Amino acid sequence: MEYLAKNGVILAWIVVYVGICLYIGYFFKKKAAAGVDEFYIAKREIPGWVVALAFFSTFISTNTYIGQAGMAFRTGLCWAWVGLFWTVFCMISWLLLGPRMRSQTANLSSVTIPDYFDFRYKSTLSKAIRTLAAVVIIFATLWYMVGIVKGCAHLLDTVLGLPYVWGAFLVTFITCAYVVWGGMYSVLWTDALQGLMMFFVAIILVMLPFIWVGGVGDLMQNIANTTHVTRAGKPMGTGLVTFCSLVSFMYILGIGLSVGMKQIAEPRCLIRFYSIDNAKSMKFAMIATPILLGVSLVCVMGLGALAHGMATDEEAAYLVKHTDQVIGWMLAKFNSPMLSGICMAGLFAAGMSSLASVMLIVGTAIIGDIWNLYKPMPREKIVGKTKWSIILYCVLVFLLTVKPPAGIVELTAFSGAVFAASFFPAIFGGLYLRWGTGHAAFWSMLAGMVSCVVWRFGFRFNVAGLKDIHEIIPAFIISLILYLIISKLTPSKVPSKEHLDMVFGN
Repeated sequence: MEYLAKNGVILAWIVVYVGICLYIGYFFKKKAAAGVDEFYIAKREIPGWVVALAFFSTFISTNTYIGQAGMAFRTGLCWAWVGLFWTVFCMISWLLLGPRMRSQTANLSSVTIPDYFDFRYKSTLSKAIRTLAAVVIIFATLWYMVGIVKGCAHLLDTVLGLPYVWGAFLVTFITCAYVVWGGMYSVLWTDALQGLMMFFVAIILVMLPFIWVGGVGDLMQNIANTTHVTRAGKPMGTGLVTFCSLVSFMYILGIGLSVGMKQIAEPRCLIRFYSIDNAKSMKFAMIATPILLGVSLVCVMGLGALAHGMATDEEAAYLVKHTDQVIGWMLAKFNSPMLSGICMAGLFAAGMSSLASVMLIVGTAIIGDIWNLYKPMPREKIVGKTKWSIILYCVLVFLLTVKPPAGIVELTAFSGAVFAASFFPAIFGGLYLRWGTGHAAFWSMLAGMVSCVVWRFGFRFNVAGLKDIHEIIPAFIISLILYLIISKLTPSKVPSKEHLDMVFGN
């Protein structure tokens, strides 16, 4: 009873939010089960405002609201530069990729990113490209999901005292339930709800340190002359407000690019373009999405640095080594059940919106792009098997989350680097370069994934001076150059003019 008296308001907000998400999933259960197009891409009938909110909420996840916001506790206000890179890539994604992606995938009757590569390049390697793309999705998504679940579980532990393992279990399988029920319909409509919540929660969160200290001037003076220390035990001094005093710009650039570029290469973002109902909706979403993203990032990305104004020396010494716990600690210390309940629901929305999207993408990759490719099955069986593959993959994610291999920021940045280096050259080439070939797409994709893994585990942490050179930088350069060179060396592999005219709508 004492626990409920203390946490009842917070629990009520979370229960209401979770109940709405489950209801939406159940509401679309019958419609999503009607066929592959319905379950995979919501039959291309979703309004633009829903897709705009869904894109925003999917990309801005626990990684941002907990991992990235907390990282600023260690690095200072300059961490906000990461958010600037993300906003730029959001604009690039919607302006350069969105309209063509929607048009070409409709022309090709594509329902997944791997099958887009297959149908677009129409190559002797098409089957291999599609399979490799599915493998990239399964591999890279795993670490992303672990990072998201880790953040939500830490939040439940810090604010509500729920054991980490139970928090990870609940977050994973509640999300799994409404995805399996409603497919892309439930993913997009719950994402829209979650996007609205997250936008307002970002504004609330950034206000808390100012309210705690007593105003803008007092807080800024407080963090500009802090007595707190770095992880190494050295005084921060003015480091929180001095550009790149506590972190190198190369590291900021690496995280900014690796996560930001996911918007121009990651299937969970690109698949949003498949579902928009018409060109008018696309134009609206092109304007609304960067605005939603930009405003939220302004509020969130420097939040950890502002939280120093609420921390004692002892608290700061602990949090600077455990940045994934900063936001949960901040809510617990502010000690307002009503605000904590609202913010907790919003933070859960941030995690669950991203989890839902990638769960669906993984299921479609395993069944639609691997199993059905090599062992075709009746279309009416594809949806059922996709659901089971999602459930089994969630079990694997949960098991890995129990003892995660890294923090939220590094896990999600590595995932983003793999996606960007592997997919972007093939996607951009497919959308814009008529002379791009399937051979170039395959080898650039393979090189991008391998380069990320080799640089991270072979060079970055084993060679002096390379720690801050994120794997996205060398891997993306290698992948892009390979795509361009191989395309020029294999002109005989370019699809026929008739096929390209159909793809490009000429």
